[in-house]
Amino acid sequence: LLSVSCLGDCQLHTSCGIQKCTTDFVSFTSHLNTALEDFDLEFCKALRAYSVCTYRNSKVCRGNLVYHSAVLGIGDLMTQRNCTKDGPTSSTSPEMTHDPCNYSGHTEVREHRGGEKTPPPTYLFCGLFGDPHLRTFKDHFQTCKVEGAWPLIDNNYLSVQVTNVPVVPGSSATATKKITIIFKSYQDCTDQKVYQAMTDDLPAAFVDGTTGGGDGNTRSLHIVEKVSGKYIEMHARYIGTTVYIRQLGHYLTLAIRMPQELVMAYEESQDLQLCLNGCPSSERIDQSGHLPLPVMGKLLPWGAAAHPVSGYTLETATTKCHEKMLVKDIYFYSCVFDLLTTGDANFTAAAHSAMQDVEALHPSKEHWHIFPRNGGGSVYRDRKFFVSLGFLCLIFVAYL
Repeated sequence: LLSVSCLGDCQLHTSCGIQKCTTDFVSFTSHLNTALEDFDLEFCKALRAYSVCTYRNSKVCRGNLVYHSAVLGIGDLMTQRNCTKDGPTSSTSPEMTHDPCNYSGHTEVREHRGGEKTPPPTYLFCGLFGDPHLRTFKDHFQTCKVEGAWPLIDNNYLSVQVTNVPVVPGSSATATKKITIIFKSYQDCTDQKVYQAMTDDLPAAFVDGTTGGGDGNTRSLHIVEKVSGKYIEMHARYIGTTVYIRQLGHYLTLAIRMPQELVMAYEESQDLQLCLNGCPSSERIDQSGHLPLPVMGKLLPWGAAAHPVSGYTLETATTKCHEKMLVKDIYFYSCVFDLLTTGDANFTAAAHSAMQDVEALHPSKEHWHIFPRNGGGSVYRDRKFFVSLGFLCLIFVAYL
């Protein structure tokens, strides 16, 4: 908006630094996106820096038309954007310009310093839902017992711990009743913030009663309540991390997206992280990817009519899950497993929401769905054969 071409008299004003002021302003604003919530804040900072630069050159640029046009343009833009004249300004060195509380800005710094553009940061996804089913940062899919408290994530920036309890007597399946998240203090962006959710207590605030961390204007860390008591989102802008927590029925689900370089920033003593390395083999319900369903003599007893105590048969559970999930991927099969194990229809909603969270947070669309090795149809190809053997397996294979 403020770029102005020379009118032939540029050489007469070689001491005027207006061109440098304008170039700096372009550098400050070229990466900004009007769709971002902090656009006005950053744009106003750049305008104030531009104004300071023109003021410093006011004497040597006194007769320069380009200079006077820039001054007028700055005033107009500050009025349009409701910018105050007093306030923070962008750095006077564009190559060092970045917001330390905006992880996406870290890439800008690397680009300026190196002189070459660096690829955008790589993000990873982890999710936990149901009985419980775990999708790791490596896109491995597992079903685990992990009763009690277990760390999902434990690195230099973030700690996430879940507490799981048995869902049905006689079954090794568990579900999540409590989630504790610690956002560790980081520069001037945020003090340490602790969040805790439990069944029937999904607050929209940290344990200290605040809803954010750091300067309230920058919103480097904040909680957004989407559905009161049922669904919250946590946005940690300074570490490029987003967390979704839901309550469905009596249990909680969690989904998180985090930059790979931060996921890998941990000490050797912090290697027990379910999201990073999966569940220990002793805690796996599935055996090498094969997940047994509740059948007589296995996970749960069957009734006289050879139906699971859940009240669902394989056919009715399949039909119920198919109502919400048309694609027969691992989320669909997890839904069937949970219904046959618990009889709780809320697990259908949990599997469906978990898939929605994948679509919202997982960075690679081609990896959203993970399918059984032989395709959806072959898993249930001959139910009578499997039941006669006393077990049924669902084959889950995660893409590397």
